[in-house]
Amino acid sequence: MTKIAFVMDPLPGLNLKKDSTLAMIRAAQLRDLEIHYLTQADLYLSDEHVGALTRRLALREDFCATLDPSIAGDDWYALGEEQPQRLGDMDIVMMRKDPPFNMQFIYTTYLLERAALEGALVVNDPGAIRDCNEKFFATAFPQCCPPLVVSRRMDVLKAFHAEHHNVVFKPLDGMGGESIFRIVGDDPNLNVVLESLTAKGVQQIMGQKYLPEIADGDKRILLIDGEPVPWALARVPSAGETRGNLAAGGHGEGRELTERDRWIANQVGGELKRRGLTFVGIDVIGDYLTEINVTCPTCIRELDTQYSTDIAGMLMDAVLAKL
Repeated sequence: MTKIAFVMDPLPGLNLKKDSTLAMIRAAQLRDLEIHYLTQADLYLSDEHVGALTRRLALREDFCATLDPSIAGDDWYALGEEQPQRLGDMDIVMMRKDPPFNMQFIYTTYLLERAALEGALVVNDPGAIRDCNEKFFATAFPQCCPPLVVSRRMDVLKAFHAEHHNVVFKPLDGMGGESIFRIVGDDPNLNVVLESLTAKGVQQIMGQKYLPEIADGDKRILLIDGEPVPWALARVPSAGETRGNLAAGGHGEGRELTERDRWIANQVGGELKRRGLTFVGIDVIGDYLTEINVTCPTCIRELDTQYSTDIAGMLMDAVLAKL
C-alpha cells in the first residue's frame, strides 16, 4: 500500500470549512493510501537517518465523503498509536505546515531534504520551498510584475515612492496581509512606515506600485505541476480596505481565468515544475503577478464549493503519477 505522510499543523485547530490540507487528506483516503500524520515537532535526525513519530490517520467515513463541517462533531478523525519510523520509507511526504516561515520552518526543510535523499517524494520540494521566497521569487518573472523595488535603504525606497506616488510597502516574510501599508502622495507617515518595516534599515522590504485593480480582487490561481486550474479565487477587499486577503476580511469570488491570467501561468509554470514545486498558488492583481506562494497554498475548498471541482484529487493523482 502506498504510504503518505502529512507534515501539518495540529488537527484540532484546522478550519473544517476551508482547510486545503484536509481536502488533500480526503483525496488520499479515497485512493486507499495509508495516511500518516505528524507535526514539525515529530521530526528528528538520528543515526544519519531522518525519523518521525507518526500516527495513522483516518477521517470518519461520512465526513470524508463530504467534508461538511456541520456533521463533523468531535470525532471527525481517528488517530492510531504513535510510531517511530524512517521518513524516507514513506512513498510521499506532503509538507503542509502553514507559515510563518521562520527558522523552525527552515530546519524542517533541512530534515525533509534528507528524507527525499532517502527515497521519499516530498511535495513541495523542500529546497525549493526554502529558496523561493513568496514575494521575492515573483521578481524572477519581471515581464509579469508591476514596477517594484526591494531595498532596506530609506533613500532608495523614498525615491521609488517619489516616482510612483501611490505605493504599497510590505515585508518579504509577511503572510495574510499583515504589515502591508499603502502610502499615497505626501503621506506624513512615510518615514515611520519605512523605519518600522525595515527595522531602521536592518531588513529588506518590497515596494510595489499600487494597482487600483485590487478593488476587483486579488486573484489566487492554483497550479498543479505547472498547469493552472481553470478558475481563480478573487479575494475582494472589504469596504475601506486595500488588502484582499481572506485573513484580512476579504471575501472570495470564483472567476474563470482570463487570457492574461493564462499567459502569466504559462510564464511561471515551467520553472515551477523544474524546481519540484508541484502545488503552487500565484497571486494576480489586474494584469500583474504579485506573489508566488509555495509553502502551503490554499483556496482549494472555496473553488471546489463554487465549481464542484476536486482540486485535491487532481493534485493527488499528479503526485501519485510521479512515483
